[in-house]
Amino acid sequence: QVRLQESGGGLVEVGGSLTLSCLASEDIFSRHCMGWFRQAPNEEREGVAAILPSGVATQIADSVKGRFTLSQDKAKRTLTLQMESLKLEDTGMYYCAAWNPVGNGGCTVAGRQTLPSGYWGQGTQVSVSS
Repeated sequence: QVRLQESGGGLVEVGGSLTLSCLASEDIFSRHCMGWFRQAPNEEREGVAAILPSGVATQIADSVKGRFTLSQDKAKRTLTLQMESLKLEDTGMYYCAAWNPVGNGGCTVAGRQTLPSGYWGQGTQVSVSS
């Protein structure tokens, strides 16, 4: 069973930065979409960013485009989300996920009707204060 472990969440002021990391227990990057989703209180979980199995291209939600950067280190089995210029609305629980693009609508994160079926971490809390 693949395990995903997130880290790096915390409390930061508006305009600040945080870097989230996701460590996978196995080398799954070449076969799965790897991405981040977030869920604010009383809101549905939404996609933030994802990287294709090839590692060449990424998908970034419009709400974070230009502020968040997604990268991966396959040798370290780590997915990293660098977040800058944080806003109050970025507050939420951030989840790392890995999924097979086949049957899951590809690696798309924006406008998804359903969450991908795959592996999920327990989440790490990001809180942005004014």
